[in-house]
Amino acid sequence: MDSHELFIEYQPIVLLSDASCIGAEALVRWRREHTILQPSEFLRAIDSTPLSGRLTYWVIDTVAADLGPWLSEHPGTQISINVPPEILGRGGLQYAAERSGLSAHANQIVLEITEHGVPDQLGLQALKMMAERGLRVALDDVTLTSVNLALLTRCNFSVIKLDRQMTAQLEPAAPEPQWLPALSSLLRNSELKIVAEGVETQYQADVLRGAGVQMAQGYLFSASLAAPALIAYHASVC
Repeated sequence: MDSHELFIEYQPIVLLSDASCIGAEALVRWRREHTILQPSEFLRAIDSTPLSGRLTYWVIDTVAADLGPWLSEHPGTQISINVPPEILGRGGLQYAAERSGLSAHANQIVLEITEHGVPDQLGLQALKMMAERGLRVALDDVTLTSVNLALLTRCNFSVIKLDRQMTAQLEPAAPEPQWLPALSSLLRNSELKIVAEGVETQYQADVLRGAGVQMAQGYLFSASLAAPALIAYHASVC
């Protein structure tokens, strides 16, 4: 961060009904000499350390600078930001959002929390307060395991993100995975919104749409983009 080696790309999120772009997920990249490191290559190293909070606040500042005016012009769009559970309920998140101006777009922000870190009691209280204020929180990397389902019952998640390993199971020659009917039932009996990650083929998009999944992201629609390219992509498909 101090050497300005980090930057953000935005992975478009589209509606499966018509492939229109409704927003994006902010993804941190690390330009290390002549190599671009993906989040999976370095984020785990700072889990549960002071750096996880500092990086999150840097992302908030950068998103506000990159997309603040665009969010104002397009109130129907959303931006997803990954948040480590250990900083929930500590006050820094709200302070960073207010300082950067991103709090003005609170109803357009989706906070993504991975199942790898379960919020503590302060975090759970923060999630409850966010839900009461109309803020949206997503559970990331969902594989519909007992761990996922337990988190869904404990926390006020309004969005779940289907892990790319689940999407990859959808192939024309493969049998229908057992989790697909369960997912359809979950959608019929709840108000949850689902974003499928890693959608790379039209077949996957068609099956997910048929199951009731509302949103998707993946190479079928677009690779991750710099902020100006995201704005141009949104304009081209909306």
